[in-house]
Amino acid sequence: MTRGCYIGRFQPFHNGHLSMVEAIVEDDHVDELVLGIGSADASHTRHDPFTAGERIMMLTKSLVDLDLVTYAVPIEDLDRNSVWVSHVQSMSPDFDVAYSNNPLVIQLFEEAGVEVRQSPMFNREVLEGSEVRERMIKDGNWESLVPDPVVDTIEEIDGIERIQRVSETDSNGI
Repeated sequence: MTRGCYIGRFQPFHNGHLSMVEAIVEDDHVDELVLGIGSADASHTRHDPFTAGERIMMLTKSLVDLDLVTYAVPIEDLDRNSVWVSHVQSMSPDFDVAYSNNPLVIQLFEEAGVEVRQSPMFNREVLEGSEVRERMIKDGNWESLVPDPVVDTIEEIDGIERIQRVSETDSNGI
């Protein structure tokens, strides 16, 4: 049995993340997957609008039909990169391989002796959390960029109103 670990902020979980999970399952034949919810302590900001619990809902509902055992694990931020991997390992079930395309994450896992596999980016110019959030703020078409269960979750929590409100400023243009 092989268990992988894929860490992301998932703000929100979008179709690029879903494609990555599907590729991990299909290409690497992982039996189980730990989904590390990065920046779990952050929420209610333009950069991190959703709570860890809301992101767990998004992931769980989006992946329910995959033939894969998943574990969603909140991972709070540490501002000490040298101990970050041990922090991740202390918060999650044991895993055999980590998945990331983030250069810092790759470096930290490799320095800790953890095998890291990368995957192709999926339509990265559009399927990026910042693009999805920007469309939410501007009342653009964000729904086509995320799985349907994510749309449902964001509607349930009034996520659009939240991100629009926390993105407002009270400055006079300065």
